[in-house]
Amino acid sequence: MLVWERPEPPNRPVPAPLDRERIVRAAIESADAEGLEAVSLRKVAGVLGVGPMRLYGYIASKEELLDLMVDAVHAEIRPAGDDWRDVLRSLAEATRQAAHEHEWLADLLGGRPQLGPHALATGETVVAALGDVDLDAVMPVVASVNAYVIGAVRREIAERRAERATGLDEKRWQASLGPYLERTFATGRFPALAAVVRDAAHLDADDTFRIGLDCLLDGIEARISR
Repeated sequence: MLVWERPEPPNRPVPAPLDRERIVRAAIESADAEGLEAVSLRKVAGVLGVGPMRLYGYIASKEELLDLMVDAVHAEIRPAGDDWRDVLRSLAEATRQAAHEHEWLADLLGGRPQLGPHALATGETVVAALGDVDLDAVMPVVASVNAYVIGAVRREIAERRAERATGLDEKRWQASLGPYLERTFATGRFPALAAVVRDAAHLDADDTFRIGLDCLLDGIEARISR
């Protein structure tokens, strides 16, 4: 039986009462502060001030705990809008926002579908908004938006982590590589790249995400309007 269907142990008089919600909340707070390396049943039990074996009555493995954490964050992802395009945009933006607030989420997005109640509620909203789209196209459309968001947020989180590791923000990193690029472009071997780097607008992460999402949604609209 999956963890979302499995009943919790009955309450009993103990110094530190537990339930899955409290365990998951402690795990999320630990991951927000220290990353996924701070999450294990033993470490979370220590945060809660109980023995690790107490947690096994509620959660059978670290994998179940991670599934519960991801589903809890899905409660923050509530896409809304007047049509399918608005809903897909809302889904993308809300997922990105959640990943920025819970950096560890970027490492767990993708792979097999999330089947917890909050994730299913999000999926229901999105699929219902695509009610006029050909049934066979619904999942490829949703998958393409999810793939775009996952790729974008992983790149953004990787940049954030690199900044912490090196002490160089994006502008300082670009400045440090500037002389190398100037020498390389002066060879004339990369004229297209040189033109973009020198002459194109340098967009921030928000604008880059928005424009890329617009391109994707325009393509979806052209496809389903055939």
